[in-house]
Amino acid sequence: MSKIITEKSKKAFAEAQNFIPGGVNSPVRAFGGVGGTPIFIKSGAGCYMTDVDGNKYVDYVCSWGPLILGHADPRVVKRINEAVANGTSYGAPTEQEIRLAQLIKEAMPSIEKVRMVNSGTEATMSAIRVARGYTKRDAVIKFDGCYHGHVDSLLIQAGSGATTLGTPTSPGIPQDFVKHTISLPYNDMDAVNEVCSKRGKEIACIIVEAVAGNMGVVPPKKGYLGGLREITKKYGIVLIFDEVMTGFRVNYGGVQSLYNIQPDLTTLGKIIGGGLPVGAYGGKKEIMDSISPVGPIYQAGTLSGNPVAMTAGIATLEILKDNKIYKDLEQKSQRLAAGMEKVCKDAKLPTYHTRVGSMLCTFFTDQPVTDYDTAKKSDTKRYAKFFHGMLERGFYFAPSQFEAAFVSTVHGVKEIDATIDAFKDVVIGL
Repeated sequence: MSKIITEKSKKAFAEAQNFIPGGVNSPVRAFGGVGGTPIFIKSGAGCYMTDVDGNKYVDYVCSWGPLILGHADPRVVKRINEAVANGTSYGAPTEQEIRLAQLIKEAMPSIEKVRMVNSGTEATMSAIRVARGYTKRDAVIKFDGCYHGHVDSLLIQAGSGATTLGTPTSPGIPQDFVKHTISLPYNDMDAVNEVCSKRGKEIACIIVEAVAGNMGVVPPKKGYLGGLREITKKYGIVLIFDEVMTGFRVNYGGVQSLYNIQPDLTTLGKIIGGGLPVGAYGGKKEIMDSISPVGPIYQAGTLSGNPVAMTAGIATLEILKDNKIYKDLEQKSQRLAAGMEKVCKDAKLPTYHTRVGSMLCTFFTDQPVTDYDTAKKSDTKRYAKFFHGMLERGFYFAPSQFEAAFVSTVHGVKEIDATIDAFKDVVIGL
């Protein structure tokens, strides 16, 4: 194994810090969770990325999920080039917006109408505003460890009791912004029932990552999503599934089709933009028709429904309609997850492995991970050694224990088996 060269990345990072806070435009990219200098990427093709120093990596981050078809899929790139040739933005309606909305609705029957935005953060922010306006209630339930973008009212940690007010986890967020937000343990239906029995008529919505992907990959317990659906119907609460990460990733119709649970509203992003910036929120007609210009709830965006992003999303979703793709993804993801789990078992290395579709995670812990508290007990120093060991061998995983790994359609058996073999070597040093 030859040591990777990172001189150009180091130089770029030093320069970036003169102009950009921390040298990055999204915190996890700074390698704070694993140490070392972030690598700067020059290009991507298929399941590989190449950095500015010329090092090549098998990529399991996939731009944090959107690149389900891999980097620079020629079919998507062709459609993007055609769209760009006609203009990059109009600030006016286009037929592309209609087509992408149709594809989303066909895949997720719970979405009767959908509004395009520019990011997952915008989608969740807007969905909560709509839920509050529609129900004429203020309180929101979220769950510890579930991340819904950098929305002020959702950047909180749980209080000491089920009905305790949340505390902001970022400076710059006034207490008043989060006083109506209740954060509960993920996968704990008793906690939800307790709060709703006391404050059910005050709660506008429950928002949840139906499969949690921002504390590592944590699947819902059996009956959990169904329990949320039942309690929200009982109290007239809007149920929001945050499928920004899972939509079209774990299944064509997202988590809701995988578990056969229909939320009132769904937030989307990542894959529906085909690698370009995009977000969307949608759901029941009577709720969505409360949005301006039909209803009184205001939300707008100059670049919402951008024709280039819409085209990339259309191209991607049309390809993904082939059910064989998800069967193949399932097989490859299972091969990788099972292979890594066996390596750990053979080495007697304490780990806990999770997977839903093509999202997977290896937690360096000796106990099951079912919520944020158990996820936080993972050995992050050991994960950092794993990360750098795999990076040195040409395999790029998320630079944080609390993120997912993603498999794309272009990860081949050759790359997956090579990953497992490299992991065997890395485990020796863990």
